[in-house]
Amino acid sequence: MLTHGLLRVAAACPEVRVADVPFNVDRMLELLAQAEERGASLVVFPEMGLTGYTCHDLFHTRPLQRAAEVGLAKLLEQDFYRGLFAVGLPLVVNGQLFNCAAVIQGGVLLGLVPKAYLPNYKEFYDARYFSPAANNSSSEVTVAGRTAPFGTDLIFRCLNEPDFTLGVEICEDLWTPAPPSSKLALAGASVIANLSASNEIIGKSGYRRELVVCQSGRCVAGYVYASAGVGESSTDLVFGGHCLVAENGSLLAESKRFQTGSQLLFADLDLERLRHDRIQTNSFNDNRRGNLDESSITESEFELEPSPIERLERFVDAHPFVPQDPRTLKERCDEIFHTQIAALGKRLAHIGNRSVTIGVSGGLDSTLALLVVCKTMDALGWPRDGIRALTMPGFGTTARTKGNAHSLMKSLGVNVQEIDIRALCFEQMKALGHAPFDLPLANETVDTLGEKLRHLPAERRSDLVFENVQARVRTSLLMNAGFVIGTGDLSELALGWCTYNADHMSMYNPNVSIPKTLVKFLVRWAAENEFDGDTRNTLLDVVATEISPELLPVAADGQPTQMTESSVGPYELVDFFLYHFLRWGCEPEKILFLASHAKFDSAYSASEIRKWLIVFLKRFFSNQFKRSCLPDGPKVGSVSLSPRGDWRMPSDASAKVWLNGL
Repeated sequence: MLTHGLLRVAAACPEVRVADVPFNVDRMLELLAQAEERGASLVVFPEMGLTGYTCHDLFHTRPLQRAAEVGLAKLLEQDFYRGLFAVGLPLVVNGQLFNCAAVIQGGVLLGLVPKAYLPNYKEFYDARYFSPAANNSSSEVTVAGRTAPFGTDLIFRCLNEPDFTLGVEICEDLWTPAPPSSKLALAGASVIANLSASNEIIGKSGYRRELVVCQSGRCVAGYVYASAGVGESSTDLVFGGHCLVAENGSLLAESKRFQTGSQLLFADLDLERLRHDRIQTNSFNDNRRGNLDESSITESEFELEPSPIERLERFVDAHPFVPQDPRTLKERCDEIFHTQIAALGKRLAHIGNRSVTIGVSGGLDSTLALLVVCKTMDALGWPRDGIRALTMPGFGTTARTKGNAHSLMKSLGVNVQEIDIRALCFEQMKALGHAPFDLPLANETVDTLGEKLRHLPAERRSDLVFENVQARVRTSLLMNAGFVIGTGDLSELALGWCTYNADHMSMYNPNVSIPKTLVKFLVRWAAENEFDGDTRNTLLDVVATEISPELLPVAADGQPTQMTESSVGPYELVDFFLYHFLRWGCEPEKILFLASHAKFDSAYSASEIRKWLIVFLKRFFSNQFKRSCLPDGPKVGSVSLSPRGDWRMPSDASAKVWLNGL
């Protein structure tokens, strides 16, 4: 079985000598041996790899045709490579010469695919040498003593790995308006192999890369592209050996061009991801109607003996919501920030309300929301004094966060109001007859209660009512003050780390689909690109502040006693779990496997990652009821928990099936 649905593939660019088939076959065998050592289950060689692509009129000579057949026979006889591989060769069928790809596995010639579209413009003269696939009248051919299916309608299906089905096209086929790979994908091909000989001219490599990546996305497939290298004739053209592996719109691996000698480019395709997206994207399968004649497809079956994958040949991003490249990250932050502004602007313009209310704690989420509100008011041409910003210190508020809240509100020019909520909370707890942390309430004042709470041992500082009263008092004040802008983020919603009908609720939430790891980068980006002076300095300090709900009493030194990540796990792990669980539907065991290959900011043991994944799954399943009644807010990325859009889940679903694997 494949390891977590991962298929190791290789795009090969062997050293080649034009028209020297024995030499070329030996180089292919060497690469197949390397591919076997590295556990590749599929190897794709370049177009006309047996002979070289630049043989020109020599293709019409019988010695070269015979040599290609002998070379194919030698490849069929090899018994050390257990996977599937595709090689290019010229083949005479019914008096016509076709540019073909032969697909081989375990000594069996599974099929031959002729090139559908022959370029015959500018530097290309394929039609001088070959016939297009449309001229073919045979569904089977015999070559090298083997009879095999022949045609562009072939797909190669793996019997013991149902997610692996191969489709093949050749070079120019990809550059046409309706590539054969589109039809093959609709017929079930999850991986497309392209045997190519694409020459190098200025700017072509970038276009070629985009073409491969976009076709992989359009087909929701893996795409393995292998092109001829510098050993081809340079009479008029130069070939760079450009090899690419893409998956569903993302580039996984790319070779250096113009390399001498033989090259192998490895990558691991995630077939489970592809299956997940094809199932989820209903328009993909709807496209079969009118675009696919099922009766025209011929299947060739094989069985695979994949090598277990221990170390991945693919990059696993520890922070999938945060691009690594600084330029991309800057562009992403700019796009998200202005998406938030546009969304909130539409809502405020629609209701015609120039006054909004927002709670400002001095933490990351409320800071980002306040920045969005300010820029939205600017975009609408409304004064910022219409923003009623409330900071509401309680029993756990630190001087640092309170100071940052005031500094930020002042520098942004909003309407500032501070309401100490401790007395209000105290009155509610007395009315409920609730003694926080088992302390008597008689004759207590806010200050004496706070002092007693501060001196309680850590093991007694656990009281959900005490925390919830503070959160709900704050929301009650906000709701009574006007149109409330929410501040909670995507990670908190996934965990249920929000008090029901408190920070969980608002009239509109611009942060609702932004994960915590990205919130931090957005605030830093805003500091560096949208604001300056005191505002910038305050924003950078907010970014540097450790995350805490600040609901439990502060320590004697004024520091918070409650750290969010000690309760729910490090947010970089939370967001990693969230991304792979929601975006790709990964099983917990696979999430652990992927996490073991990711480079996080901190070092985590396997047991730590497992522990926090269990916490994540339990919290995710038990807190759907909070997500089922979310207020409106914009979707900004590929993952969202909106009950009206991306995520519909019963509130009483069991997590048992997911937890059993852990």
